[in-house]
Amino acid sequence: MSADILDFADPAFLDDPYPAFARQREAAPFAWHEGLQAFVATSHQHVSAVLRDRRLGRIFRPRQPEREWDTFNWLHADSILDSEPPKHTRLRRLVAGAFGRGHVQRLAPRVEQLATGLLDEATDGTAPFDVIESYAEPLPVLVIAELLGFPDIDRHLLRPWSQAIVKMYEVDRTPLQENQAREACRDFAAYVSDLAAHRIDHPGEDLLTDLVQIRDGSDKLSERELIATAVLLLNAGHEASVNGMGNGLHSWLAAGKPGPLDPDRPAAVEALVEEFLRHDSPLQLFERTATDDLEIAGVRIAKGQKAIALLGAANRDPAIFTDPDRFTPARTPNNHLAFGLGIHFCVGAPLARLELHISTRLLLTRYPELALVDAVRRPTFVLRGFESLIVAPGPTGSGG
Repeated sequence: MSADILDFADPAFLDDPYPAFARQREAAPFAWHEGLQAFVATSHQHVSAVLRDRRLGRIFRPRQPEREWDTFNWLHADSILDSEPPKHTRLRRLVAGAFGRGHVQRLAPRVEQLATGLLDEATDGTAPFDVIESYAEPLPVLVIAELLGFPDIDRHLLRPWSQAIVKMYEVDRTPLQENQAREACRDFAAYVSDLAAHRIDHPGEDLLTDLVQIRDGSDKLSERELIATAVLLLNAGHEASVNGMGNGLHSWLAAGKPGPLDPDRPAAVEALVEEFLRHDSPLQLFERTATDDLEIAGVRIAKGQKAIALLGAANRDPAIFTDPDRFTPARTPNNHLAFGLGIHFCVGAPLARLELHISTRLLLTRYPELALVDAVRRPTFVLRGFESLIVAPGPTGSGG
């Protein structure tokens, strides 16, 4: 059986891939896709197997020519995301050690302050506004800049760099986008390098300082590993938060705001956010490469062949989720795979959840009658999201 039911070039598929996922899951939940030249998993069971099997690794292959792709290549080769044990084990231990110093927890009041300020500027309380442009998109950039200690005056640089780099993860990128990604990698890496050098003699109470100073015995992050970590935190963390909010809010509003939902109940908001992440996952595709011959569900994978985990498909699997296409705010249990699984489970997941919990609570508390006006989806698959999501505050909304 093949996985060619999935047409990644079809605009209708990009707009709504879930019906095709369901047909593919029923026909062959783990099968070869000729276009992608990879085995594709669409069920929760098979996606989990791909993500957990240590013989399927993140094998980064440097792009050529090396002279043009030098910075891009080492930013990936020296990151947690694109490394395997023992390097991955070492990097994750060091980065988790820096994260473990309470940086995420200390950010909660600041996240609330930043989100409140963005809501104040978004609308007068009566006019419709673009929740992506005004709220979901700027907030995680501000939060990650706060986390790493980037100066206020430079924060406008971060989003364009991230936008350019993450386009490299799509299956249909253009030569122009590749050139923009290379330039963004060079500029971002140079910026972080200068800032990290400054932190050596001028430490602050931020994650970048801890990444510069962190040691585990005689071990520490190299300069390139430190820079790659900072770049990854912006790119991965930002996209998860923006698209997690945009996709989830759209799903909930389009479904008629099923509830009831009390935003003053933390457990209710937490459950809503988990359903945001499950119902229309911000990251749809995660690729692995076989480091040895292996077999999954009776399918033989040869060393060097690729296996692709379709996270969004797994998160709509009826074997795991009752009525999976239905948006259920209080769904429990909600064993979604939006943040991955196994050794590459997203290291920034606690930060993404913190942002989503706070920003969702504030938005729905201020505008309990929020309504969907219009939505324009981005023509991308891997990082699924919206260009714009126009919402109306509702008749009881107020700007205060």
